[in-house]
Formats: sequence, C-alpha cells, structure tokens
Amino acid sequence: MGKFVGYVCSICKTEYAPGDVTYTCPKDGGNLDVVLDYDAIKSKYKPEDLLSRTDSSLWRYLPLLPVSVPKGFATPLHAAGGTPIYKLTSLAENLGLQNVWLKDESKNPTASFKDRASAIVVARAQELKSEIIVTASTGNAGAALAGMSAAVGQKAIIFAPKSAPQAKVAQLLIFGAKVILVNGTYDDAFDLTVKCAEEFGWYCRNTGYNPFTAEGKKTAAFEIWEWWQEAHHELHEDVGEEVDHKPLTVFVSVGDGNIISGIHKGFKDLQRLSWMQRIPRIVGVQAEGSSAIANAFHGNTETITPVSAQTIADSISVDLPRDGVRAVRASKETDGTYITVTDDEILNAIAELGRVGVFAEPAGAAAYAGLVKGSANGVVGGEDPALVLNTGSGLKDVRAAMQAVESAPIIEPNLEAVKRLL
Repeated sequence: MGKFVGYVCSICKTEYAPGDVTYTCPKDGGNLDVVLDYDAIKSKYKPEDLLSRTDSSLWRYLPLLPVSVPKGFATPLHAAGGTPIYKLTSLAENLGLQNVWLKDESKNPTASFKDRASAIVVARAQELKSEIIVTASTGNAGAALAGMSAAVGQKAIIFAPKSAPQAKVAQLLIFGAKVILVNGTYDDAFDLTVKCAEEFGWYCRNTGYNPFTAEGKKTAAFEIWEWWQEAHHELHEDVGEEVDHKPLTVFVSVGDGNIISGIHKGFKDLQRLSWMQRIPRIVGVQAEGSSAIANAFHGNTETITPVSAQTIADSISVDLPRDGVRAVRASKETDGTYITVTDDEILNAIAELGRVGVFAEPAGAAAYAGLVKGSANGVVGGEDPALVLNTGSGLKDVRAAMQAVESAPIIEPNLEAVKRLL
C-alpha cells in the first residue's frame, strides 16, 4: 500500500493524505485524483516487469494500482480486464480509413467496462473492512458491483432508476445484490445513494464520486498502451516513418465522464513514469440528448450545465455529469474533441458493428457512431490510426438492439414457404 500516497483535488489542487478524505474535496466538491509514489514505482519497476507477466487481467498492472490484491483469486473479480482488440478492416474501408480497431469490453465478467472500476472498488472496500457497498446505476455499474461483490461474499446495494433495462436489472438480482428501483432518474438515484452512505456508513462506489473508480478504468489505458507498442511497430514496418507522425486517436462514449477521465489518468500515469512519450488523442462521444460535457467542451468552459437527458443509450444518459470537468480536460489536454451523435446514428452503429461480429449496447456503439461522424468531418483522416471502445454487450439492452435491425420473417414450416421468401 506504500505506493498510494494520497489525493489531489482536480479543481483547487489541495492535497490530502489517504485517511483525510474518502470521496470528494471538502473545500469545493471537486473530484479527487489518486496520487501514487511515482518515483518509488519507477525505481522499482520497468515496463517489461509488467509486460512479462502471464496474468492477462487488469491485475497484471498491480504495481500501478492503489490497492492490494483481494482474497479469493480464482473468481470473476480477478478476471476483469484483459479484453481483446480487433481490427475492423471492412468498416475502415467503408469510412475511407486505413487502420481502425475496436477494444471489446463486453468480454468482461459481467459484460461491461464497469467491471474494471468495481474490481478495484471492491478491493478497496475489503481493505477498509466495509460491510456494505452501495452504488447508483442505470445498470452496468450496478451489475459490475453486484458481480464483483458476489465473487468475494461482499454485501452490495444498488439503487437504479425504474427505467433501467430489464436485462441489466436481472443481472443485479441474479448476483444477489439488494436492488432498489427509484421512481426517478439516474441523478435522483445518485443523490439518494450519497445520502444513504452518509446516514448508514455504507461505502459508496458512485461513479465520478469515489476516486477509486477511475483507478479501475485507467487500466484500459494500460492495455491500449501495451497493445499499441506492438501495433505501432507493425505499422511502421508496413508504411514507414510517416506513421510516427500519426498519433492514435481513441473514441470513447461519455455519460458522467468517469470512463474518459479514467483512461486519461492511465495515460498520464504512464507518462509520469516516462513509460509513454505521446498520449493518444482522446475523442469523447456523447448522445445529442445527453450532451452536457460536449456542450461545455465546445463552449470552452469547465462549467457543466445540466441537461434533461433523453437518449436510447441509457448507460450514457445523464442530466448532470459528476466527472464533467476531468472529462472536458481529457480531450482538451490530448488535442482531442467532442462529437455528438443522434439515437438513429447509434442504432445504425449497432447494426454496422454486428455485421463484423461485434454485438454492442447503445453506449458502446455510440463510440463507433462518433468515429463515423469524425471520419466525415475531418477529426480523423485516411492514415490516422483510430481505436473505438465498445463499453458493453448488446445483450444488456435487447430492446434497443431490435430497433437496429429488421424483424425476422415468420413462415410456415414447409419448403414452398422458404422459396416464396427467397
């Protein structure tokens, strides 16, 4: 635990010791960044010390994480991370691009990116000997917490808006969490969760509130860094030195802002250790109906003005993003941008990804919809390498998936009926 030395407020830059605070800055409510002892890590480890490990999960990066390994190693808690990256050759050609990849987070134990955060938060809760972990969620974060908690016998309580997709609610219940549906929005559930944590002493996992969530999400940046070293070398051999002038652009769907800020934090950690020279460009993608962070970015401000969120992509449907400031900076500080996409564009993206074997939920497909729009408006050009992050499985929201395709025909069980259909 010596590598975790404290926190720093992302707004006022006040520093805190590990035991001084738990969630946000007492002075201004700003999100806290976890601070590691980078000098000690750098003196003890080299990149190859991590990259040579046989563990393919996020725990291969344990020296860069602010927690110790929790007990019960052969569980889903220890299978989070290590997700595959596919090259989307045919889709790239359709967009006039040469190199497009997709990192598929649906391969996590509960089928979403949120397993990364929940694995780290559960590990932290066990260090703190917390009896109960609580979170607000539209589904994925709750399912991840419920699954990771079940793996090690941790009690979990999930507050979800009653509009959450049934497939996600089913996961919460199957994993044995106490599920409470709120007659309101995600933001209502979030506020209620914080009040309950304060009243009952529960450990709150809320995204954009608990600083350890970003520490889990940053592990995706570590995996992208590890993969890009090899992929960049291969491109260099294929096309020559001009690839060195083309930074990788990562497209990330954005709701409350914690995934994009976590990925940014991961890249910054690597740069702080001098293990990464150039941070990839990070492009945030929001649904037009939930675009508070994109509005702030394009308004050249860090003031996040709430919206009345309405989008088919429930995982990124947020009125008031709780990690908006760091999410704006993630793109601004990496020469990225924000793109907004319509629900129809998201549905089209679900169908397009399906044709190459990737079943994405609306929030995950939104990132690809952002790439489609970004390739049309010059955010990325033909030779620019791009990676899309699919944050979750389409099985999370089958109702949305059915809107992305034509209904299957129904015929009589005979050959003539088949012939007429053909």
